[in-house]
Amino acid sequence: MNAERIAQFEKMAAADPSNEMAHFSLGNAYLQAGRFAEAAQSLERCVAANPEMSKAYQLGGEAMIKAGWEDKAVAFLEKGFAIAASKGDRLPQLAMGKLLESIGRVAPLLKEESETADRLREAGAFVCRRTGRPGTKMTAPPMRGPIGAWIGENISQETWKQWIGQGTKVINELRLDFTRDRDQEMYDQHMREYLGIDEEVLKEISTSGAPAATRAS
Repeated sequence: MNAERIAQFEKMAAADPSNEMAHFSLGNAYLQAGRFAEAAQSLERCVAANPEMSKAYQLGGEAMIKAGWEDKAVAFLEKGFAIAASKGDRLPQLAMGKLLESIGRVAPLLKEESETADRLREAGAFVCRRTGRPGTKMTAPPMRGPIGAWIGENISQETWKQWIGQGTKVINELRLDFTRDRDQEMYDQHMREYLGIDEEVLKEISTSGAPAATRAS
């Protein structure tokens, strides 16, 4: 299954080199398959397309360490750590700090660590959890289920609109058919990756007492 996913993501990345999520998904798939050098290269392409994707720095740094590229990993992780801090993106920031510690380095000291996002929240602004930037809060969840509720509470309308455009690319390039459960799950996986809904966030959602699974309405 992973080999099939890798082939699909390779096709997407080749078809549109500016597609950040194609590179992110490909890098993540390579990482899970133990192809660490290729994972690192794909995740570098991801942050070249979107320099603010904290999770890509985290996974890219992990891939570089496992590939034996520690010096390169340090520079990559330090940059990602600062970006995550500026956005208030706590989980990737903490994970990158632990990765640096795992190779005997110390996470950089930041004068204004996540203060910008925190100040905006304290002032009553809605701050998108994916981008760390102020945006428009949704008036209702965009889909049914607990993940839909989480998106409605944490993701701005502007970011959701960007995902709809990205999701259309996923549907067209992978030729997804939503009458097939596997295709629906692949779409859902891309959506979760794009919005930053990783395993830690899924655990957070599951503690609400409702199942984390959902389907697009």
